[in-house]
Amino acid sequence: MELKITKTVKGEKVDFKRPSIEFFEAIGGTKGMRDFMYSFYDIIYESDIHNFFPQDREEFDKVKEKNTKFFIQVCGGPKVYEDESGGMDLDEYMIHVHDDFTINEKARVEWLGCMRSALEKVDIDDELKMDFWDYVEKFSKLTVNDFKDLQAFNPYH
Repeated sequence: MELKITKTVKGEKVDFKRPSIEFFEAIGGTKGMRDFMYSFYDIIYESDIHNFFPQDREEFDKVKEKNTKFFIQVCGGPKVYEDESGGMDLDEYMIHVHDDFTINEKARVEWLGCMRSALEKVDIDDELKMDFWDYVEKFSKLTVNDFKDLQAFNPYH
């Protein structure tokens, strides 16, 4: 199974679908999703994009928990992120949240690399991993808001 990263194209319409409830169930529900996402954020904390997140460990842990709730809900789990989004569509809300950061393609690829590392450690069916990957890989394109170096950066060999 190869978890590919495709290039963001400025202005391109991005079609995505949320992961199936089967992914959420296979990963172990709320507890399994929390374990998976905490593993992911621990990888992020050691990555080249750690500066996007609070450097204070206690504050970072709050962000980790908040973002875990987003993924629990977006994967079909309990509605634990409703208070954060204020009733706004989760996907639209998450795009809006990222407007506060300058995110280029290099940062997106780094983020996806961390997600891929965490996902590869999960012992579930490859088809379900691909379902989740398809969502994060495509959706992450919508968070890119700095296109200055898009042509110069090319990790897609």
